[in-house]
Amino acid sequence: MTEEERPDRRRPASEQTGSDRGGSDWSVSEPADRSASDWSDRSEADRATSDRVASDRYGSDRSAGERSDRAGSERSASGRPASDRVGSDRAAAQRAAARSGASRTRSERTVSDRRPSSERTVSARGRRVERGRTRRHRPGRGKIIRRRVVALAVVFGTIGLFYGVYFTPLLGVRSVEVLGTKDLSQKQVLTTAAVPSGAPMLTIDLAGIRDRVAALARVASVNVSRSWPATVRIDVAERVAVGVIKQPDGVHLVDHTGKDFATVSSEPAGLPELDLPRSDASDPTAVAVVRVLLAVPDKIRAEVLSVAAKSPNSVVLTLSAGRQVRWGSTDDSPRKAAVLAALMTQPGKIYDVSSPQLATIS
Repeated sequence: MTEEERPDRRRPASEQTGSDRGGSDWSVSEPADRSASDWSDRSEADRATSDRVASDRYGSDRSAGERSDRAGSERSASGRPASDRVGSDRAAAQRAAARSGASRTRSERTVSDRRPSSERTVSARGRRVERGRTRRHRPGRGKIIRRRVVALAVVFGTIGLFYGVYFTPLLGVRSVEVLGTKDLSQKQVLTTAAVPSGAPMLTIDLAGIRDRVAALARVASVNVSRSWPATVRIDVAERVAVGVIKQPDGVHLVDHTGKDFATVSSEPAGLPELDLPRSDASDPTAVAVVRVLLAVPDKIRAEVLSVAAKSPNSVVLTLSAGRQVRWGSTDDSPRKAAVLAALMTQPGKIYDVSSPQLATIS
């Protein structure tokens, strides 16, 4: 081993770093009142010194490696095997590289340690703030458990409410209200409606109730609805008679559709007699008679005693004082009504408006 390769060889003072000299360069205490500019100048000088020391050391290590290579080549020339020479050269190169890397690492550590304490403090404070922020955003175990308990309570509460409303009498029918009846009694409507008491309001069959009540002959229309919290409301519109048909079994009432909807023992006052064998909403003659009666002006209708027809095109009205109106079919009924009102201002017995363009009085 040559003198240059000995590890205990003392390096020149110019090659020694601050750590090799015992840190004498950095042990000098700075006055407490030095300004920030002095500190910045000192830091720049220290960094320049460290770079120069590292460069000198790198050059010294490189020179040592070259000398080692020369010594190895001389020994090889003296007769040593080639494998020993190669191993010696490789070991010398590795030692030189290790010394160079250690020097650079020590220099970088020295420079990093000389950073102002304010920078290190700010960095540490930033890490603490980041850790605190992470802890704040991460919910605790107790909070997670409370959230799960609340979610389960909401789910089971919703299921319980759904079951109570749809399958129990919790919101069941407690009363039925009937409106609009005149000739019908409320008992008749309630018996026909057959609303199940205590049945859940949301599952009650409103359409079924409506169909059952609408089957009553006197009912023209019906509406069934829920009146919360526990009442079913039935609104009924009864049929209104516009004429009567006298039969052996009694007086049959006929509405504006021509339907025979009820039979009474005595004839109601103010209703004309319909001279028909029967009345049905599907009978064209009965429908024509009813439509003509409704088309007659109100003032004249009050004087109508009876309406007869053998066919839908031969409607005849009998008025008081032996007068007669030949109407014909239901075609152009509004114009016929206007012409008849004008003709009735003239004396006569027969008023023919079957052809309104050629109306006559006789």
